[in-house]
Amino acid sequence: MKKSLEKFLQYTSRNFFSCWLILGVDTIIASLCTLFTFVGIHYITGIEWNAIQLIKVIAVALLSSVVGDLIFNTFRNTIRYSEIKDLWRITCSVLFKTACMAVFVFFFFKGDKLFGSQNLVFVISDGMLTLVTLIGLRVLVIVTYESLIGIVRKTDTKILIYGTDDKSVALKTRLRNSSHYKIAGFCIYSPDHSRRILVDSRVYSFSNKENFDLLITKHHIQGILFARNESIKEEENRLLEYCKSSGIKTMIAPSISEADTDGFFHQFVRPIRIEDLLGREEIKIDMQEIASEYCNKTILVTGAAGSIGSELCRQLAQIGVRKLILFDSAETPLHNVRLEFEKKYPNIDFVPVIGDVRVKQRIRMVFDLYHPQIVFHAAAYKHVPLMEENPCEAVYVNVIGSRQIAEMAVEYEAEKMIMISTDKAVNPTNVMGASKRLAEIYVQSLGTAIKEGKVKGKTKFITTRFGNVLGSNGSVIPRFKEQIENGGPVTVTHPDIIRYFMTIPEACRLVMEAGMMGQGNEIFVFEMGEPVKIVDLAVRMIELAGYRLDEDIKIEFTGLRPGEKLYEELLSTEENTLPTSNKKIKIAKVRRYEYDDVLEAYADFENLARNVEIMNTVALMKRIVPEFISKNSRFDVLDKGDSLGEK
Repeated sequence: MKKSLEKFLQYTSRNFFSCWLILGVDTIIASLCTLFTFVGIHYITGIEWNAIQLIKVIAVALLSSVVGDLIFNTFRNTIRYSEIKDLWRITCSVLFKTACMAVFVFFFFKGDKLFGSQNLVFVISDGMLTLVTLIGLRVLVIVTYESLIGIVRKTDTKILIYGTDDKSVALKTRLRNSSHYKIAGFCIYSPDHSRRILVDSRVYSFSNKENFDLLITKHHIQGILFARNESIKEEENRLLEYCKSSGIKTMIAPSISEADTDGFFHQFVRPIRIEDLLGREEIKIDMQEIASEYCNKTILVTGAAGSIGSELCRQLAQIGVRKLILFDSAETPLHNVRLEFEKKYPNIDFVPVIGDVRVKQRIRMVFDLYHPQIVFHAAAYKHVPLMEENPCEAVYVNVIGSRQIAEMAVEYEAEKMIMISTDKAVNPTNVMGASKRLAEIYVQSLGTAIKEGKVKGKTKFITTRFGNVLGSNGSVIPRFKEQIENGGPVTVTHPDIIRYFMTIPEACRLVMEAGMMGQGNEIFVFEMGEPVKIVDLAVRMIELAGYRLDEDIKIEFTGLRPGEKLYEELLSTEENTLPTSNKKIKIAKVRRYEYDDVLEAYADFENLARNVEIMNTVALMKRIVPEFISKNSRFDVLDKGDSLGEK
């Protein structure tokens, strides 16, 4: 019996009764209420009645109930999720029926009064009985459903929801039938220990660690659930510390950016991650406006298998592009992206292409076959220490590869090319940052030459700069996670090193908006929020994983790597940027380069990189980008005027 009931509840949790069935039930109930009222009034008054009168009255009641329900949509709401505002629709529908009954009784039974002086009593009684019965039915369904859920549910975790705002209340409503979590109430930080009830749940307050420990012990609480990311940051040094010391789980409802293409969440609750504690409130972007810019267009994304490139492809797929070309040289990652897209976006016309931005013929083939209208250039080498050891490869991919993509965009008349750069291009101290600055210089000078009529073409070139993205391939967070899982130690280069962070989805939305607002030749920089000390990041991750610093897992300092900065440059200040319509996106002030001057130098770059002339390659980088001053690197000698001519 219990198994059958559980199967029934599982079925109803995924499927809903037909709204037409609900309409039929409501209509029958409204008609029966009229029948009972009709019979009751006749019985009380002793007035005789006939079948013709009854049929007419029932017909009017039935017709007016159907019309009222259709007008106010009372039948389309799922009953077990009904709210107070749904009572307003039912009330309006009943008032409509009552008005129709009044008109019929008072104006169509002129000489043949139903009850004489009792007509008004009949109309009012009928309306009240109908209203009470319809509302009572819904209350009965809700109570019955929740009672059955309580019988079969095996709740794993008893939790409190933090906060009493609208999001917290909505979260309680969403999880009230959860088979994994039982909501014991709400909790807030407050010295006022008043006893309040919110949506049939107690609101508990705590003002110190002792209050909190007493609360969780008394009510057997196993976890605290946050509805808002802002609440986590507010309580990071208080409630999260209490939970950590007491062994209480800390969880959060996922943000809208974690929903899939259909707007569904794969999990309603997840553990708090380090990403939830970093940075600031997500920058809000008008995705509808962005969709109007890119939908129904053929779009090429280079580096489509990387962290930024793949997320760009996901977001473009969700706004309905006509064709999406995924270009990358990494076979296995691109294959994984292809499998994901075949499953999640079966209606999107996408083409995975194995190719290298260093191979001009392969790039030409892609442009010749598909004629992309928009190009997002995300392909790049990005790891600072590796590029410091392989500068010719950094130039070959980041500089020459970007040049070849830009030239093909012009030749095949693409509307825009949006190049993704980095904060490390600002006053670079390493080869990687300098190579990205050189790519910026080339596309910006080419765009300026086109705008001034010196080069034939119509392509607009837009560059975007931002800092580190949370959880990108090979970045600090995945590395720390792996080290923690392996029992440590967690390695940090320097105790004072800081970095700026934003989420991958947010970075991609900003790239798309910058591409939309760009008119050509701008370098857009993003507001990155407050910097994060990497050692603090390591400590937080160790604690979130449930370990104790120095006792369970230690932190080791390994020293700055070649080319690594201690402090990243501020991307956006009033001195180095201009404002845009989005206060979180600004335009960088940079030095102008003439395209003719750039061309000659970039031809030399290609020859030097192909021949792996390391010192000469880096020396040329420093000549074109004079602010490139090496730090903790073998190329320091070039800043002193010494040229070793090393290969």
